[in-house]
Formats: sequence, C-alpha cells, structure tokens
Amino acid sequence: MENDKSITLDAQTGCLENAVSFIESELAAIACPNDKQMQIELAVEELFVNISNYAYRNHDGSVKIKFANPSKNRVIITLADNGTPFNPLEREEPDILKPLEEREPGGLGIFLVKRTMDNVVYKHDGEYNNITISKSW
Repeated sequence: MENDKSITLDAQTGCLENAVSFIESELAAIACPNDKQMQIELAVEELFVNISNYAYRNHDGSVKIKFANPSKNRVIITLADNGTPFNPLEREEPDILKPLEEREPGGLGIFLVKRTMDNVVYKHDGEYNNITISKSW
C-alpha cells in the first residue's frame, strides 16, 4: 500500500508513549474522528503492552508497527514481533458478567480490542507474530 508507514521500537513498556504518538500522528494526518482515534490508540496500546510483557521472556526484542491507510476512511495497523509464537485470539473470552473477584486475571485487553476494532487477525509466518487490526469510519 502506498501510504504505509512504520516504526520499530524496543518491546518495552517504556516505549509505549512512542508507539501511541506514532499512531496518534498518523491518525491526525488523515483526519480520523476523535472517537475512532481513541479506540484505535487504545487497541494499539493494549497490543503493544501485551507484546512487551509476554513475547520476549528471556531476552530483549522489538515491535514493528505498520500503519496503512488504504482508503480515505480506513486504517490497517499491524504489530509484528519475533518473540514466542502466541495467538491471543485463541484465548477464551473473559466472563464480564462475573464479579471481578470471581474472574480469571487477564484477557480483558484482547477482549476490548476485538470489540472495538472492525477486524482483528493473527498470523504467524514462521518467524514473526503478526496481529493486524483494522477500523473504518
């Protein structure tokens, strides 16, 4: 796609601000509505933090964030890492009707991403975990 842009960051929560700033800047440049921008930024934040916390258990690694704007009112964002293969979409969804103290920890971030994005796809290509989100408005 001709409008593709990307950034590669260390997979550390300390780099989260840079990841969100990159997405915020790209969304502002295409005049993404504020409500959609907030949803997209939150989704990227959740995915970036998950990669930072879990992909590289015993070593440092990086996250490549690719931003594409294939049409006027649509974005596609992929986060790629070469950490431990893991498909977060296979995780059982949390029972949000249970009281907090009865719920298993974790899973709310991916649940939120799946509920707010139009499409969420995971693919492992033999070397990289790729999680791709898309949103239209």
